[in-house]
Amino acid sequence: MTMAMVLDHLLIVVLAVLCTIVVGVPLGICAYRFPLVRKPILWAVEVLQTIPVLALLGIIMVFLGGGKPTVILGLLLYSLLPVVLNTYVGLSEVDPVLKEVSTGMGMTRFNRLRLVELPLAFPLIFTGIRIATVTAIGVAVFAASVGGGGLGGIITRGIKTGNMPQIIGGTLVLMAMAVVFDMGMAWIEKRMKQQHMKRSTPEQQKGMEEI
Repeated sequence: MTMAMVLDHLLIVVLAVLCTIVVGVPLGICAYRFPLVRKPILWAVEVLQTIPVLALLGIIMVFLGGGKPTVILGLLLYSLLPVVLNTYVGLSEVDPVLKEVSTGMGMTRFNRLRLVELPLAFPLIFTGIRIATVTAIGVAVFAASVGGGGLGGIITRGIKTGNMPQIIGGTLVLMAMAVVFDMGMAWIEKRMKQQHMKRSTPEQQKGMEEI
């Protein structure tokens, strides 16, 4: 196992999570804004996560072939649920008083979403991103099965050759990676929630006064 393999694994995870954010947050917003597509969107992302990872990667590989694009798309589809669901729930839980105040101040629905709802919902959205990231770190081990690289290759070789130190070494690196990301993002999440709590009370009081 080399540092290049670790960095390759991280690259796959980071690209997959960025793609998940780009796709998942807008889908969550659509589920929040448009009731007609809410159930289909939430149902689709739930179903995607029930598909076995290897089966999902195999289906994608039929169309895209092997390599990193297949792995990134597979991780994207598999990690959508927490991002989409948390975006939808976070926006739905924004205080109705603040929504009414924003509308009363003349904000359009788009500006209200951009300036009020998304900032207030972001701590919960970030929680979904954190879950998706930690999940992607573990699931990315299957990248080796479709020629995507990463740490999965060393674990697979260890299993085939019965090399227990190799298996344990790869597993420990994955665990350490997941713990570091989880703890780091949990700290950021905690800080955001603290700031959110500090800001929310004055805003709600101001909103009540204006109404």
